Amino acid sequence: MKEQTSHLWILTGEIGAGKTLACQRLVEEARGRRWDVAGVLSPGVYQNGQKVAIEAVDLRSGERRLLARRREVGAVTDVHTHEWGFDPTTLAWGNAVFETAVPCDLLVVDEIGPLELEQGKGWVAALAALASRAYRLGVVVLRPALLVLAARWAPVHVLAIRHPNSSIRLADLLFE
Repeated sequence: MKEQTSHLWILTGEIGAGKTLACQRLVEEARGRRWDVAGVLSPGVYQNGQKVAIEAVDLRSGERRLLARRREVGAVTDVHTHEWGFDPTTLAWGNAVFETAVPCDLLVVDEIGPLELEQGKGWVAALAALASRAYRLGVVVLRPALLVLAARWAPVHVLAIRHPNSSIRLADLLFE
């Protein structure tokens, strides 16, 4: 794919705004257009209305793995953020997914956060896939507090998701 035909969008929003739901809807729309969809989606796992874990889904194969669990007080994990302890084998698997994700029509990276941008861990291969611009449309989920670090991907478009239902017309906007 030619670099000049590549478009990169950052979906941003607070916890619970519907960023992953927006990505799921984009994936469905792209598949309906017979696009080659690649990357990783990271839906939450809920129990009694509480998010207790995060899965990782390979968008090409559909394979799912447990990515992270909420950290217990005093728990020691090698790869973690304040709130989450990450499974190193799932991170390695996800990085292998990103290493073979491009070229593609739609690249989804749900999400890049402090693990990648501050610790140099996590989906590090996703950073290289995004930088390659070897996709027609790239979508990366990024928290608002980390938007200042998005300049690395310029030119980029930023779209704030404020509510889960606000993503309904998102596909129309991104596929124009």
